[in-house]
Amino acid sequence: MTDEKIARINALAKKAKAEGLTEAEKAEQKKLREQYIAGFRDSLKNQLNNTVVVNPDGTSYRLRQKRDGN
Repeated sequence: MTDEKIARINALAKKAKAEGLTEAEKAEQKKLREQYIAGFRDSLKNQLNNTVVVNPDGTSYRLRQKRDGN
């Protein structure tokens, strides 16, 4: 997410508190927030995929994604 998009999210949030948003601005805000959340989730998944746990005995292992139902 670019700094301009984050600045726009913050500007819309400030305007919403001060005077309210038009329907078009509400739709824009929703779209930007969804993009921000998707980017955050991707970043977190990548970070967890590259995480290595080191045990006190020196052995290590990568984290694995938990499967549904387990």
